[in-house]
Amino acid sequence: MSSGLRIVRLANFVTPVSGGLRTALRHLGAGYLAAGHEPVLIVPGPRARDEHTDQGRVITLPGPLVAGTGGYRVLSARGPVERLLESLAPDRLEVSDRTTLRWTGEWARRRRVPAVMVSHESVDGVLRTWGMPTGLAQAAADRLNRRSAHAYSRIVCTTGWAAAEFERIGARNVVHAPLGVDLDRCHPAHRDDALRAQYARGAEVMLAMCSRLSPEKRPGRALDAVAHLRARGVDAALVVVGEGPMRARLEERARADGLPVTFLGHVADRDRLSALQATADVVLAPGPVETFGLAALEALACGTPVVVSALSALPDIVGPAGTAATDDGAAFAEAVQYLLARPEQVRRAVARAQAERYGWPAAVEAFLNAHHAAPRLTAHGSTR
Repeated sequence: MSSGLRIVRLANFVTPVSGGLRTALRHLGAGYLAAGHEPVLIVPGPRARDEHTDQGRVITLPGPLVAGTGGYRVLSARGPVERLLESLAPDRLEVSDRTTLRWTGEWARRRRVPAVMVSHESVDGVLRTWGMPTGLAQAAADRLNRRSAHAYSRIVCTTGWAAAEFERIGARNVVHAPLGVDLDRCHPAHRDDALRAQYARGAEVMLAMCSRLSPEKRPGRALDAVAHLRARGVDAALVVVGEGPMRARLEERARADGLPVTFLGHVADRDRLSALQATADVVLAPGPVETFGLAALEALACGTPVVVSALSALPDIVGPAGTAATDDGAAFAEAVQYLLARPEQVRRAVARAQAERYGWPAAVEAFLNAHHAAPRLTAHGSTR
């Protein structure tokens, strides 16, 4: 019986309290393991660790903090990473960062190891959120993406929106592989009236936002939306789940403006997080450069419609289960009212039905296809 492939995965910008990327890595690793392969994940952290988990082996290498990011670290030193890769001798390489880790594509090419880079963000979109003019942002993104497309065997994009910047430069090695959602953990049955009483503060409408509180996520738009809704006579309150460098500023603004906003920080209990998403009337996802938006998809799985940024990939993901708004608070408030006008039973049923199109098994299969790594068969013909 042949052994599975050793799929070594590298990722930056992962912390114990980070969201979508950490979730995706965990589910993909568990899926690779269940398919009979040997996943090994390498991430940065404050100290070295090597542990076996339900997503396979996870190796942490010391990496420096990135200033102004609220705790993100990177694998900035090439030497330790390269020595570790040499010792692991991967059959496949999967890289979830196109900045300090792009050299790994050439490393893999020299050793004839098929390598994929997963595009988790739009480069020109991120640069625009940092204030770079559109033309300059697009030119810089094109230069970086040409190097990435040349360095790796394949570029994996989770949506057509994410793939567009590679297609713009004529890259021919782009593979589409959507992410997924845990349809069992995220479920409308987790709705909790006690949580609503605790966090809605007696308001008629409970909104939620699950997001990293950093500039590119535009978390201030959620507070803008609450302010506009209340000005229109809508009794709305907001619950914010997530950490980030903007938290203190947002808390100060909520206090100064008298807005009913509760900041919970990172919620480690995933059942409690699902309960919050299932209990909210509407979830807000204001990030304009989201390439997939796992938090939004989790909300849909919990039966809660989502207002998303029209600039992101999320309008196609949420489909009829949500609505898109331009990048300002008034538009988000109008979108909330539009969704609330639907009968509650209808909007929740449509949300759940949309999420059911995105299960993790299909996502794992798509990623393994990108690796040309089919599930390993046992002697009896079943997958391992």
